[in-house]
Amino acid sequence: MIIEKKEFNQLSLEELYLILKIRQEVFIVEQKCFYLDCDDLDQKSIHFLGYIDGVLVCYLRVINNEENNLWILGRILVSKKYRSLGIGIDLMNKSLKYLKNKNSNYSLEMSAQTYLIDFYKKFDFKTLGNEYLDAGVSHIKMIKNKK
Repeated sequence: MIIEKKEFNQLSLEELYLILKIRQEVFIVEQKCFYLDCDDLDQKSIHFLGYIDGVLVCYLRVINNEENNLWILGRILVSKKYRSLGIGIDLMNKSLKYLKNKNSNYSLEMSAQTYLIDFYKKFDFKTLGNEYLDAGVSHIKMIKNKK
């Protein structure tokens, strides 16, 4: 698998289309979550795109909140056909390594779907607070403190 990291202004129109398409496939169609995916945060994000044989199979974005020295991970996904192959682990490892190299004094935060809590705990994320519904799906805030 090839994982590319790009700022918004580095994305081609084709890449942006593929990102929006895969996010709609997973979150809106598969999970039946009806929300406005285009939330004006993509322009401020770092995008990690994972390809196998030229097909976009996984994705995540990271938003930098410089005021709090905080990285916010979101829209984390692996296409249904490619799950249970370790692709999500590779995607997380690559993005976390990049963030650590960019700034070792950081904290991470995400709004995780609750069924993935154990997956994110593998990367030293901890739950914070209570479960809540986001677009009708159970989520929980997860954090990873500075190292």
